Amino acid sequence: MIKPVKKQMAGWGNFPKHTGFVYQPETVQDIQAILDDNDSSQIAYGLGRSYGDNALNENNGMLVLDHLNHMLAFDADTGLLTCEAGVSLSEIIDVFLPRGFFPPVTPGTKLVTVGGAIANDVHGKNHHTDGTFSEFVSSFDLLLASGQVMTCSRDENADVFWATVGGIGLTGIIVRATIQLMRVETSQIKATYEKADNLDEAFNRFQENDANYKYSVAWIDCLSTGDALGRSVLMRGDHAERSDLDKGVRDPLALPKKPGLKVPMNAPSFALNYWSISAFNQLYYKSYKNESKLVDLTSFFHPLDAIGDWNKLYGKNGFVQYQAVFPKDNAPKEGIRQLLQKLSSEKRSSFLAVLKSSGKANDGLLSFPMEGYTLALDIPIKRGLFSFLKELDDIVVSFGGRVYLAKDSTLDIETFHKMYPNWEEFMAVKQRLDPEGRFSSSMSRRLGLG
Repeated sequence: MIKPVKKQMAGWGNFPKHTGFVYQPETVQDIQAILDDNDSSQIAYGLGRSYGDNALNENNGMLVLDHLNHMLAFDADTGLLTCEAGVSLSEIIDVFLPRGFFPPVTPGTKLVTVGGAIANDVHGKNHHTDGTFSEFVSSFDLLLASGQVMTCSRDENADVFWATVGGIGLTGIIVRATIQLMRVETSQIKATYEKADNLDEAFNRFQENDANYKYSVAWIDCLSTGDALGRSVLMRGDHAERSDLDKGVRDPLALPKKPGLKVPMNAPSFALNYWSISAFNQLYYKSYKNESKLVDLTSFFHPLDAIGDWNKLYGKNGFVQYQAVFPKDNAPKEGIRQLLQKLSSEKRSSFLAVLKSSGKANDGLLSFPMEGYTLALDIPIKRGLFSFLKELDDIVVSFGGRVYLAKDSTLDIETFHKMYPNWEEFMAVKQRLDPEGRFSSSMSRRLGLG
């Protein structure tokens, strides 16, 4: 029997911090034994890159699954990979990029597990063209509260498949999956950088040009005001072909260099304030020019992975990442404008403010994206933040949008119900699979999901 360690845990935002009983199983049989030998609830915990409390389980069990990271089968003809759920996107890239394959969807960090990518139905810079991670999941095996392992796909146990996709770990433990990788010719991106003077100009350029690029995102200066509100740097791109590289390049699929920087300790809380972040935003905006160039995959997709433990820059109090999506048919630009005006007027600073276009929603009952636009913000935890976030929630609801559960730590039950109208259908599936509530988390209890 694996003995747990009582430990304080947190997500990537270092808020909240909850103490529970941490297990580190190495096999599916280990997880089954843990479920059999105690009555506490459990939740899967991958690499800790969810920001809030969806992988925390105060006073209960957390199953750290990074040891379930074996690759089981790969078909080079089809690009289908079968692996355990603890395999990370980083490991997939390290093994398969030199062979000419790459994950078809990747979020802003490659340090996430396949199980976590499914449970949070992650999306990337290509959602407007390709959808979420689940679009490329052929099937997965789900360990239920009963100890049974159920295979789920769009054709087999489809209701469980769509409850688990985006279901934040509450239907069971994903133990293995078969996913589709995409072929690439190089490890480079043909990237185009374009500055926009304000939010109107940024939206115009998204609408005019997004269809021409596989990947599209914009960094926004969330502290700009007046005519410059929402000034941006748009970053679009496509995978480079071999013919795009210099003839002298020996290995077009060479892995990008590993980063060496690491934040050694929590920054002092006074270091991040309106003035310091405003100055950073000014310099960041000015550092870009309108140009096209080749950049490596890590620089384009995962720039923050180049700095180890970068979350410590926000200090010991931590931060929240607030990501909301506004539907296309309900004035998304105005909704985002109101969020930016609120941030600017209250001097709530954010290093990272990212605008993306979002494609059509899928059938995931708790999946986040819908057709429209998303805005993601990193906000340091300071006095009055939580009442401020409630005001942001009210703006999002008024435009028919929703907040991403992978990054939330403050939603209340009533607001959650408004944002996720399929919650009752989700609960019907969960209660059928898990009548005793063996899979639960701090988030699920906060939102009334278990």
